Amino acid sequence: MVLIRKAVESDAQAVYDLRSRAILEECSGYYSAEQLSLWTKGGVSESLITDIVNSFYVSESDGQVIGSGKLTIETGMLDAIFVEPEFFGKGAARLMVAFLESLALEKGLSSLKLESTLNAASFYRRCGFIGDEISTYHSPRGISLDCVPMQKTLETKEKGSTS
Repeated sequence: MVLIRKAVESDAQAVYDLRSRAILEECSGYYSAEQLSLWTKGGVSESLITDIVNSFYVSESDGQVIGSGKLTIETGMLDAIFVEPEFFGKGAARLMVAFLESLALEKGLSSLKLESTLNAASFYRRCGFIGDEISTYHSPRGISLDCVPMQKTLETKEKGSTS
């Protein structure tokens, strides 16, 4: 069973490690070896720890962190949806997206946006996000990656509605 909870400082290394494993496993057919190396080099910084504590959620299975997701309430941006490679295709990422959508609705957001990696765009389309054009994402790490900007209008469930 997968549970989602707010990330805490002690999750930082696990989140960083699973992110690197997911990038290397899933993105290798879409980005160059040099891009992958730049994208995954380094370590856990103080700014990453602060970001994780402030806006990340983690999914756990049997007490192990197996996924991450980030929602920035101020911008409606979803980010850092990563799962451990052995959980690819098993619903963990979809569960995180649904959790963050519910959280966004609770916070009064009417839409979400994200910048999908090329390999994940079809996944996000299956989750209801729209977007086809390729753009270039400029990472704070100094790497440029092709991505697909996407957005989704959130549907509010009106109280008393039978639909």
